[in-house]
Amino acid sequence: MGKRNYLVEGGSGTGKTSVAEELQRRGYHVLHGDRELKYRGDPETGAPVREPVHQSERDKAVWQHEHLLWDVNKVKAVIGDHHHELSFFCGSSRNVAHVVGLFDGVFVLEVDDLEMVYRRLDERVARDPTDWGGTPAEKELVARLHRMKEDLPRGGIAIDAAQPLVRVVDDILRRVHGST
Repeated sequence: MGKRNYLVEGGSGTGKTSVAEELQRRGYHVLHGDRELKYRGDPETGAPVREPVHQSERDKAVWQHEHLLWDVNKVKAVIGDHHHELSFFCGSSRNVAHVVGLFDGVFVLEVDDLEMVYRRLDERVARDPTDWGGTPAEKELVARLHRMKEDLPRGGIAIDAAQPLVRVVDDILRRVHGST
């Protein structure tokens, strides 16, 4: 991956995928963590697990959230490859603490307006009905996580992700290029 590697994190609906796509459009090397690194695993051991059958919608949403992990060895291998000057890892995982120290910087996308987050989730699910965030149970969990700021890396650089996408990405890049 990059000689310098950055993590772009945030809660559901804050724009991680949109930021990744805009960075790619601008020619940057991007790894979509929620597509390329994720698997369902035990949060303590990292061992792959299967989703339980016969859960309530609420229990299913919580289980899926709590068991969304990134493959730590794959993250390390990708970071060890220095073919690109800059690389961005965009997405979230419950084992972020195992990889956060590998990055040159961490950006945390924040949206204060929960209704905006819900609109973004609705738009995402309208494009792909199988995407996460469309059920009442998933939205209830999103609201709790949004309120408590759970699972977000501490000490990251907060980025106001309520502003237009171009400005969000400009802000990230200004900070990256300003840190050289």
